[in-house]
Amino acid sequence: MTTLHEPAVPSTSVELSMWPASTTEPRLGDLAVGGVSLAEIADRFGTPVYVLDENEVRDRCRTYRHAFPDAEVLYAAKAFLCRAMVHWMEEEGLGLDVCSAGELELAVTTGFPPERMVLHGNAKSPRDLETALRLGVGRIVIDSPSEIARLAAAVGPGGHQKVMVRVVPGISAGSHEKIRTGTDDQKFGLSISDGYAQHAITRILDQPQLELTGLHCHLGSQITSVKPYLAAVRRMVGLMARLYEQHGLVLPELDLGGGHGIAYRPGDEALDLTTLARRVRTELAEACAAARLPVPRLIIEPGRAIAGPAGIALYHVLAVKRTGDQLFVAVDGGMSDNPRPALYGVRYAPRLIGRHSTADPARVTVVGRRCEAGDILAADVELPDDVRPGDLLAVPVSGAYHLSMASGYNLVGRPPVAAVRDGHARLLVRRESLDDIRSRDVGL
Repeated sequence: MTTLHEPAVPSTSVELSMWPASTTEPRLGDLAVGGVSLAEIADRFGTPVYVLDENEVRDRCRTYRHAFPDAEVLYAAKAFLCRAMVHWMEEEGLGLDVCSAGELELAVTTGFPPERMVLHGNAKSPRDLETALRLGVGRIVIDSPSEIARLAAAVGPGGHQKVMVRVVPGISAGSHEKIRTGTDDQKFGLSISDGYAQHAITRILDQPQLELTGLHCHLGSQITSVKPYLAAVRRMVGLMARLYEQHGLVLPELDLGGGHGIAYRPGDEALDLTTLARRVRTELAEACAAARLPVPRLIIEPGRAIAGPAGIALYHVLAVKRTGDQLFVAVDGGMSDNPRPALYGVRYAPRLIGRHSTADPARVTVVGRRCEAGDILAADVELPDDVRPGDLLAVPVSGAYHLSMASGYNLVGRPPVAAVRDGHARLLVRRESLDDIRSRDVGL
């Protein structure tokens, strides 16, 4: 891929505020990320295609390590995982938070140290647990009472496995009801309020092959306020204090999960990481001092906040039509490569690239090509009034929970992922082909 040497056309900070820091406008109407023209990427790899800025990912990892120098930072692999991402996390000194045997095996076979990994899941399969034990995963987060006996039996009387307990602190936080996980009315974890968490911990302490290293909680996703995390610290330390009183137990670790909110459109709120780190450290120190407990090592699990802003989705326009008062712009992707608008009502800010338009802006709805009325990628957004078939649209903040949640709906095939860095682009994940889809169909 050609490195761009032409002088960049100035763009306002607002116009590019949602884009990776390397984004420039080398020519009017075109954008480059990592020194590579997005239009050239679309030509080379086809569309839809996801573009990941490697330096943006790495810089965000370093920002977390700088903000939390004494904490263990685990990248939440469910946001997006591939072998290159595993490699970047290892080089940047982050651990991994995985949710399945698939994520775990991909990471380990890429060379990631299993002891720096944590396995989550509200209903871990026998394969998940067997794989975690076989590969030597660092910690397993127990999410239900039934896992205690199953895990102890799998470890065996002469074995040893570090575990944590996922606690529900009873705190509502997150931008949508489907991604709030800190309350008692959802499937994750064990509640403090009804005593299930305490009971599970007592059972774990009766299993000598299981070493309880700490407590875990995850409040939800897209949290933009620091206050829920401070409340979680207080409640978790309160539980730690009761465990010390009852069992003489001093836990060395406290995992506050992730859920750190990012901005998807100009003007959106985002979590202030510096403020979060400072206030969580202060709250934790004060709460532990009041409870006369040593301060546990903090663990955090960012995923979206690392991958999301580093990714861009590119689509070609297939059709433009007016229906009543609605102007629909249909692209060659849709809900099977980005289900988030349909699931959570997420709103994006797509931009026309590849040509400069002087037309007035029009309010449009960008839709996909899947056979669903809910296949809407961006509702009520501004694009030039002369948008037409063949145009190229770029959607920033597309690096998390897009490809990782992609489906095979309509047998279209999942898009590829290309990485950009220092003027070069390379393929990380190839496009899913019809041959891939056909090869799985083994019956007649």
